[in-house]
Amino acid sequence: MADTIRKVSYYYTTAPDKPGEGARLLQALRNAGVNLLAFHAFPSARKSQADFVPADAAAFEAAAKAAKIKLSKPKTAFVVEGDDRVGALASVMRRLGDAKINVTAVSGVCAGMSRYGAVGGVAEEDVPEPVRELVRERGRRRPDELAPLELRERRRRPVA
Repeated sequence: MADTIRKVSYYYTTAPDKPGEGARLLQALRNAGVNLLAFHAFPSARKSQADFVPADAAAFEAAAKAAKIKLSKPKTAFVVEGDDRVGALASVMRRLGDAKINVTAVSGVCAGMSRYGAVGGVAEEDVPEPVRELVRERGRRRPDELAPLELRERRRRPVA
């Protein structure tokens, strides 16, 4: 199966660097039924920064507002999913670099069941044309290259 990469929005907030703050943030989102594709927190300037990649940005923003979580403006990121193998993320990073997409941060993880995933931040101005270029390349690969990336933006499913 080909790796998939999709453009998403991510947000961040800061919180006191003390036990239970991450749980407080995540519990508020859970109580509102918000699904996260990724979450990452780390110390930053005597506080903690928490990064969120929501499955539904509008629902996430509404839940954060209701919980009085002060968010950054949405930023551009990508989520990668695929079959785990040696060098999987290296291949994705090479292709993004070849397309002149500057990845500002990236985290990868083994997801079990021979799958992996990654999330990375990119500068918005780097995305439009390079994404189109990667899509055009789909049919042009050498036999020794890994399967091409399928690029797609998340589409909302209609509510039944």
